[in-house]
Amino acid sequence: MTWTLCLLMMSLHGAAAVTHSLKYFDTASSGVPNFPEFVAVGLVDELPISHYDSKTRRAEPKQDWMRRVTEQDPQYWKRETEKSLGAQQVYKGNIETAKQRFNETGGVHIVQRMYGCEWDDETGEVKGYDQYGFDGEDFLSYDHETESYIAPRQQAVITQQRWNNDKALMENRKHYYTEECPEFLKKYVNYGRSSLMRTELPSVSLLQKTPSSPVCCHATGFYPTTATLFWRKDGEELHEDVDPGEILPNHDGSFQMSVDLKLSSVPAEDWRRYECVFQLSGVKDIIVTPLEEAVIRTNREKSSDTTIITIILIVLAVGALLAVAVGGVAYKKRTGERPKRRWFRSLIRRGTSTETS
Repeated sequence: MTWTLCLLMMSLHGAAAVTHSLKYFDTASSGVPNFPEFVAVGLVDELPISHYDSKTRRAEPKQDWMRRVTEQDPQYWKRETEKSLGAQQVYKGNIETAKQRFNETGGVHIVQRMYGCEWDDETGEVKGYDQYGFDGEDFLSYDHETESYIAPRQQAVITQQRWNNDKALMENRKHYYTEECPEFLKKYVNYGRSSLMRTELPSVSLLQKTPSSPVCCHATGFYPTTATLFWRKDGEELHEDVDPGEILPNHDGSFQMSVDLKLSSVPAEDWRRYECVFQLSGVKDIIVTPLEEAVIRTNREKSSDTTIITIILIVLAVGALLAVAVGGVAYKKRTGERPKRRWFRSLIRRGTSTETS
């Protein structure tokens, strides 16, 4: 798994319809201009529920239903702010420690952590995870089965051994991932049930940059992430000449995904045999989009529209100039004087404006 900031924050994976997740993403950075030194984001079922950064220095809810947490715990957000302030200082030290171990000095450096738990509301099974990354690479990860940390890099072995040998620390982590985290997750799921348990079907479009580019089947606006999008030929799902993308979040809490079909091996006469299929877990209806040239949206459409608009503007401009010229001739006939050429040149410079200077 490669840990870059974009991948960490944006990479989303579908799960079984009855599996819920609580994830926290911490990102500490140094040398990154116009970006907070520390950011902490919480998500339930991939939906952002909380946010803190070193600029605002305040933990805040990202969903209206998360405000309900203060009904039973009035100091919840104050406590979350204090925890984040403390974590901010710890991560600042972690970056310096990591830089020393990797013999780094200046430049841009990023320490990341993703931790949380999953809970199956049918079987009751819970699973915790805790992963650290430094400068886009795995650094340390928690193994739920062995209840210990694994170091994929030599520079992390010191931390691995210290943590694994700390009995109190490991018991604390085990309690959090198997008891405390799932309890919070169940509470949050109950608060946001109307949003988290909803289903929304997407709009599906076929997109293509150029005639030689792959055709992208793009679905956006669906919820939850338990969705599949694929190309099929003659009713059979394709596994070759296709390039599926990842599920990504939209600003409104819904999701999007895409899958490309390479047309280089598809004769034009065979297009009718291909179709893109979207299916949402738990929903009977599927969305089928046949591969038809007439429904493909391309950049060429924009170019064509731009050309038409340009032509219309030119015609209007020429028409306006002709009207001015005709008006000038009429004025000359009435008064015997020549029209003012300075004003006419000014009109040309301004385009089609008729305001005088």
